[in-house]
Amino acid sequence: MIKNITDYETVSLDEGRGALAIIDQTRLPGSFEILYLTKLEDIHRAIRSLQVRGAPAIGVAAAIGLYLAALEIDSAEYEVFYGRFKAASDYLASSRPTAVNLFWALRRMEETARQNCALPVPRIKELLRAEAIAIHDEDIGVCRAIGEHGLSLIKDGDGILTHCNAGWLATVKYGTALAPIYIGRMKGYSFRVFTCETRPLLQGARLSSLEMSSIGADTTLICDSMASQVMKNGWVQAVFVGCDRLAANGDACNKIGTSGLAIIAKHYGVPFYVCAPTSTIDLSAKSAEDIVIEERPPEEITEMWFKERMAPEGVKVYNPAFDCADAALVTAVITERGIVRPPFGKNLAALFQERKI
Repeated sequence: MIKNITDYETVSLDEGRGALAIIDQTRLPGSFEILYLTKLEDIHRAIRSLQVRGAPAIGVAAAIGLYLAALEIDSAEYEVFYGRFKAASDYLASSRPTAVNLFWALRRMEETARQNCALPVPRIKELLRAEAIAIHDEDIGVCRAIGEHGLSLIKDGDGILTHCNAGWLATVKYGTALAPIYIGRMKGYSFRVFTCETRPLLQGARLSSLEMSSIGADTTLICDSMASQVMKNGWVQAVFVGCDRLAANGDACNKIGTSGLAIIAKHYGVPFYVCAPTSTIDLSAKSAEDIVIEERPPEEITEMWFKERMAPEGVKVYNPAFDCADAALVTAVITERGIVRPPFGKNLAALFQERKI
């Protein structure tokens, strides 16, 4: 029996077990299972195989995983410790190439170890624990703030369309693109939620529709190809999507199909909002051209979810995990620090200047 997802954190540190605790998302919606991972190889596999997924959740999982790896390093000499620690960080970084939160979280952990190099190794491990927990706790606050800002853009009764899963299961809790719905429900709002199934991995069908149904939201699942008709019917007042990496110019890299939705929304005059923590903004990527797009196994299209193979043997398969919505199609970017509107090149950079101040 499926438990209510919102009774659990998607990813956390279980100190009693000395483990990374995650909800196994590959088992949903058929069954609910929490995995307790202690080995670095298992954590890498969990990220790669999408047992834990969603840019913020991946970042939190990587930070906790790297802390657990640090605990296993038995040398008291800093140089030896840091060398093994950095190797563990590089290994986790190889699990997924696109979501910037993975690298952001690992960098924070590495900086903690470097900045405290004069301290005894046991003390450094304590500080790494504190940093991993801080990344976990900050994610909750960030998502809550995104929800509050996003809620200001919609009204009670609106139809909201979302893609993939940028909800509770993509973060520690609340989510990004679904956070306005969670916060709105807490305040008594009612929304009509349309979730695109999100081929080929069906995160919208398996995860977002599960989340929304579990909180009693009016939820309608649609095939990805139906989004245009649903918008044409006038049923959608806003599109909310998450983001795995946001370029400096506002190009938004997200789950495959996002770019097409942005084009359709522009055609029908529906606001298209990208929900992105500032940790997802990559100012070093000037545009979408600078973002590496992960390509996943062809079997996800030809065989996964089917009792029998649904494509002829030997057919060529192109399976990019992400695409990028051009900045010109994005109405606004919703961050924990507020709503950023065009021109994105100027206003996203200003957002980071404010953080430094």
